[in-house]
Amino acid sequence: MATRTGGFPIGLRRGWTDWQKDMKSLASWAKGAGFEAIDLGGVTADDAATLAGASLRLGSVDLLDFGSIMASDPSQRKDVIEKNVTYVKRAAAAGAKVFFTCLIPGDPSRARSENYRLAVESYAPICKAIEAAGGALAIEGWPGGAPHLANLCCTPETCRSFLKDVGSKAAGLNYDPSHLIRLGVDPIRFLKEFLPHIHHVHAKDTAIDSEGIYELGRYQSSAFGKPHGFGEYVWRYTIPGHGETRWVDVFNILKSAGYKGIVSVELEDENFNGSEPGEKAGFTHSLAFLRGA
Repeated sequence: MATRTGGFPIGLRRGWTDWQKDMKSLASWAKGAGFEAIDLGGVTADDAATLAGASLRLGSVDLLDFGSIMASDPSQRKDVIEKNVTYVKRAAAAGAKVFFTCLIPGDPSRARSENYRLAVESYAPICKAIEAAGGALAIEGWPGGAPHLANLCCTPETCRSFLKDVGSKAAGLNYDPSHLIRLGVDPIRFLKEFLPHIHHVHAKDTAIDSEGIYELGRYQSSAFGKPHGFGEYVWRYTIPGHGETRWVDVFNILKSAGYKGIVSVELEDENFNGSEPGEKAGFTHSLAFLRGA
């Protein structure tokens, strides 16, 4: 069942736990729960057939080994890029339209300007292959691990430049407000600015702990406490509806632009992850919330 605002199909991003590894079982459960699509890592023809057999859409598919596309070693980088160019053609033949990635520097300690140039250089041939296949690249703004938070296309500065400099109409973004909120970037303003480039949406949220900010500030760790799972000391990722995102506003903005893609639940929430019953509850609670938004 679609969202109330905009009628967007709701999918889920396949996770890493054991119960989600069996594609046929996962597809059967997702269809029975009311989902309309599944995002995959790598996709095969068998995966696509399994989804079609369950009357589910294929959502986004991950680029191969995207943590190494910007590897520091030139030969490794060349190899991974070439594998992805070949993979894009094969995945597109299986029905893939949206290719998911994060721009992860091989050396997070390098100057951000240097890593930006490497990102453009590394992704240009992949974007060209995606464009030739009639697909779209969807970059998620996960900022990467501390202390560097070195990933690119997480904030307007590098998103704006990359979409121009990479030189392909296929280049675009995966809109995930959870990362923007933790970084302090207004997710609604971001959506309005980059609306023409949004090719996929992750339904994931972030809760901000104002009391924790009073105790620790935004950037220091605690001498006595532990960080949140799927978060840090003063913020954590949550299912949609348990965080800061104004989902009705998000859907109205997407509707105004004629967005035709999927809104896909990415489950990263310490209150639900870790067991099959908990994760299924997290997915179904998310689905129920999004249906009414």
